[in-house]
Amino acid sequence: MSDAATSTHIAPTRTEAFRKRLAKRYAAERRFKLAGLSAVLVSVAVLIFLLGNMTFNGVAGFQRAELDVTIDFPSSGISGDANSLSGPGGLQTLQIQGLPDVVAFYAEQSLGSEAAEGLSTEAWRDVAAAVIKDPALLQGTHQFSLPATDNLAAALKGEGTPEERALAERLEAEGKLSNNFDPGFLSRADATSPQKVGIWGALKGSILTMIVTLLLAFPIGVLAALYLEEYAPKNRWTDVIEVSINNLAAVPSIIFGLLGLAVFLWIFPNFRSAPLIGGMTLALMTMPVIVISGRNAIKAVPPSIRDGALAIGASPVQVVFHHVLPLALPGILTGTIIGMARALGETAPLLMIGMRAFVATPPDGFTSPATVLPVQIFLWSDEIDRGFVERTSAAIIILLLFLLVMNGLAIYLRNKFEKKW
Repeated sequence: MSDAATSTHIAPTRTEAFRKRLAKRYAAERRFKLAGLSAVLVSVAVLIFLLGNMTFNGVAGFQRAELDVTIDFPSSGISGDANSLSGPGGLQTLQIQGLPDVVAFYAEQSLGSEAAEGLSTEAWRDVAAAVIKDPALLQGTHQFSLPATDNLAAALKGEGTPEERALAERLEAEGKLSNNFDPGFLSRADATSPQKVGIWGALKGSILTMIVTLLLAFPIGVLAALYLEEYAPKNRWTDVIEVSINNLAAVPSIIFGLLGLAVFLWIFPNFRSAPLIGGMTLALMTMPVIVISGRNAIKAVPPSIRDGALAIGASPVQVVFHHVLPLALPGILTGTIIGMARALGETAPLLMIGMRAFVATPPDGFTSPATVLPVQIFLWSDEIDRGFVERTSAAIIILLLFLLVMNGLAIYLRNKFEKKW
């Protein structure tokens, strides 16, 4: 009877119920993998769409409509040399000699009276800049590509009145009007016309602001993390400090803008919209992120490192700065990358301290009026003129490149200081 029972016994892994449960688990695993892959594909598709859209619109943002004008300098009466045109008075010297009228005259000669009205009134400044850079141009006849008016630039893109579009088509067919790469977009500051705007003022303001942010947030954040993790006693007060730091990391950025408005501008009322105030405000926002990541990186250093250093006679301070901190530095830099990337893209706190002002010249230093790339993008996106839409996309590309360069440098430093144990 025992032999019959043995012959009819079926192993638990061979039952039909077990096979069904196993099939359900495998199916659930396949669904989970499919969901994860779908999430990755959707994220990549959204990223590609975003970058593609920005690139498509941004390419036109690096161009401007220009008219070709030929100027005969020997016949114009304009004169000068490297000595008379050097320095800040060179532009005024050419203006006094009548360079604006000379450019207007030769524009009419080259393009005709109707088309000459499509030349920007500030086009002579481009000619003046070229002459100041190379005074030898005054000895001959040269052709310049000068900015057109906003209306003619819009007509070249198929907008505007039928008369303006017809004029733009005629000039384009004659080879006198075209969209050319605008290197001045990378060297000029803000302006009221999309044909004249540049990104250098905002880019320089962002660089100066990030320098102040890094110089303040990084050392203070690292020292705070070292103290809390290595020296601070474990009591109620340190618990309150830890909770406060964690809460500060989640506070909306505009709150820090209100703090900067109430404190920093009260202490430095003459530095409104300066990179110094902007950097101090963003440093407050970045510091909690650096402290939290720094503490986690310091905590991840094995206790054996500390014990070994103390065993060979190192003081507690030497243990921290010669052993613990170098090993924790890659993790600290990772938190710094995250915090600085967040600060680079912030707009709300900087709007609160007045960094949305119209600044027509790049800042000279940390206390000069300035704006930053996110605020400049915000202001341009609010303009009606289509030319600003393209300039906005170009500015976004510059911001992304700036972020990539900054993160690339931080990642390089992190990898350089990374040590394994």
